[in-house]
Amino acid sequence: ILYQIQVVDRTQAPVGYPRTREEEMGRSMGGLLAVVAFAAVLRLGLVGANFADLCDITWEPQNAAMTDGGEHLTLSLVSNISGSMLRTKKTFIYGSISTLIKLVKGNSAGTVTTYYTSSVGDDHDEIDFEFLGNETGQPYTIHTNVFADGVGAKEVQFYPWFDPTDDFHNYTILWNPSMIVWFVDSIPIRVFRNYASKGVPFPTKRPMYGFSSIWSADDWATQGGRVKTDWTKAPFVAEYDNMGLHVCECSSTDDECATRCNKDTPPEPSQLTKEQMRKLRAVQLGYTIYDYCAKARDGGKGPVPPECDMEQY
Repeated sequence: ILYQIQVVDRTQAPVGYPRTREEEMGRSMGGLLAVVAFAAVLRLGLVGANFADLCDITWEPQNAAMTDGGEHLTLSLVSNISGSMLRTKKTFIYGSISTLIKLVKGNSAGTVTTYYTSSVGDDHDEIDFEFLGNETGQPYTIHTNVFADGVGAKEVQFYPWFDPTDDFHNYTILWNPSMIVWFVDSIPIRVFRNYASKGVPFPTKRPMYGFSSIWSADDWATQGGRVKTDWTKAPFVAEYDNMGLHVCECSSTDDECATRCNKDTPPEPSQLTKEQMRKLRAVQLGYTIYDYCAKARDGGKGPVPPECDMEQY
């Protein structure tokens, strides 16, 4: 199992992060004003693997295409009922999964491109990256969520600080016994810690698949459903490149593998580094557009979830 995420820097490290809280809070969270300035895009190192070897197309295979020996994948949405989905052949408990994604160009309103892990069956577990399209000139929404024991509604959303349609960007989910971390181009954007001992559900026992998909959701995905999909622009094509899958394999038919993965998987890393914290703080203060904890504190329905008052970093 590989939990060391190696960064390959094409030119130089990110620069231009705000130095003080006052400077960070002074930046707009609703627009594309730069909190984080990049001289170049960072990519996480991906160990040799490809979609053809690791995955199957489980929905609308005619809308998927693999090239470059299975290292490059396109998924197309051609109508409101015809997208496509890819799923890993094997299931796992804990690990890291990475891929490079170039999102749908132009008017992508109503489309949802995804990269996530999920178990199957009742009371499922799931860790989500979903990319909600928008009309031309407006930013995508990076939507994150986690389900454990069938309990979800833990959404946190961000605007990207880059154009996710112009080039490939790396999206990584790190899941270990201590925490779940969502990374974009080596930058952690969210952490969800394991507080199962305090009654907060955390995925620990259900084997998950890795998924990628594109589908239609113009009833809610773009500006709350106000902006609909322009089907004259179809097909809408998302591109994926390479795949890194470093996991504790666990078959859903093996009753002992969950115990083995929980025993054998190290809990480290259990904390972000200081540099990772600096980057996460800059992104969260500059680009968060929705946080379920903030919503609950501001008078949302029901009580504030207990993890919202627990340290996540």
